[in-house]
Amino acid sequence: MTCSDPPTILVADADTSLRRFLTAQLTADGCRVFDAELAVQARARAVAHDVDVLVLGELEDPAAALALLRDLRAGDGLHGQMDPGLPVLVLSADPGGLALLRAFEAGADDWLAKPVSYVELRCRLRAVLWRSNAAMNVRSRRRVGELELDTTGREVRLRGERMELSTKEFALLQTLMTEPSRVFTKDELLREVWGFRSPGRTRTLDSPACRLRSKLGTHGDRFIVNVWGVGYRLADTPRVAMGEAA
Repeated sequence: MTCSDPPTILVADADTSLRRFLTAQLTADGCRVFDAELAVQARARAVAHDVDVLVLGELEDPAAALALLRDLRAGDGLHGQMDPGLPVLVLSADPGGLALLRAFEAGADDWLAKPVSYVELRCRLRAVLWRSNAAMNVRSRRRVGELELDTTGREVRLRGERMELSTKEFALLQTLMTEPSRVFTKDELLREVWGFRSPGRTRTLDSPACRLRSKLGTHGDRFIVNVWGVGYRLADTPRVAMGEAA
């Protein structure tokens, strides 16, 4: 593993000596490192520091690390939650036992037996990060017809021309492009994009949606379709969006 583009690593383990050792070695290699002793600390620091990989060992009790891993994979990464795609390297004192099996079933990406060999840890971290980056590059681009959205670069292009969108307009389009054929209700969009817990009656969504439709419709296209009384969806064929309200 090289740290020319330093990854941010979270080391979560109840063993203070192990945490200090790994933190010192990874820091010496140029990485940004945070550590956590408890599951609640690991959750908070994973979100606060936008970590690239989690090294997960034994926490305050045998079930804590497994519960943290399951919570991680079950989340959506929104509103202060951990990124469900965060790569996780498990440190196991029982590499041939049920604990390792349960960790992989819960969503671990790789494992390393204790006592930890730092050289092997570096190799496995490099492999986990490479796989994660490769998968992220695939997931980061979404395309609907001639409309392309790049989540990593936070860029939208229509027929190769870069579109200037506000933060909310970008987030709204990104949500719609996750499932282009589905109608998203207004309540769903208010929760996903604005973080409203109980949207109720509000016109918060209407203005950004209208501006987004206008920006994408400069050539007569109708990418954003308003399904009357329900919400919004993307048009599969933007120039022909029949049967639904404009």
